[in-house]
Amino acid sequence: MIADDAASFSTPALDPMRLPVPNGGMKPHTRALIAAATFAGLSHEKVAGLYDHAVGKDLRIAAEVKDGVLQGFDGDRNTAFGGRLPEIHDKGDNAFITFEAEGTVAKGYDRGSATHYEAHLTHGIVQVYDHAQSAWFAYDIQDSDAAQSYHRD
Repeated sequence: MIADDAASFSTPALDPMRLPVPNGGMKPHTRALIAAATFAGLSHEKVAGLYDHAVGKDLRIAAEVKDGVLQGFDGDRNTAFGGRLPEIHDKGDNAFITFEAEGTVAKGYDRGSATHYEAHLTHGIVQVYDHAQSAWFAYDIQDSDAAQSYHRD
């Protein structure tokens, strides 16, 4: 009887993208949109999606930069982000993020979490360093021309 009772007990699945951030730092979706902005801004190519290695999940985030203006959409949160660089506005959180790019590195400040970040683009992978968490987060960037492939040099 105990086994039947244990089998009927279940806990709801937790969405790692909505969990509170321990020890401060950026929200996971903020880091993801920074990764998309970094790739689009530095490579001048479109982003059709991301793979977030920290949560082991494909994210529905698209972005592109034209004439210094970032346009992006977070399909998982159903919200837009973008703006004339060096400012990014996340409409879902109503937060602003600074974005300064040089070479293969973008740096800035997330006003929503009061956190500095640094993002590096290497071989189709963007790594975002969240200074408040003292941790790196890696994202594979999905190619806009192929539904399931990722940019690789």
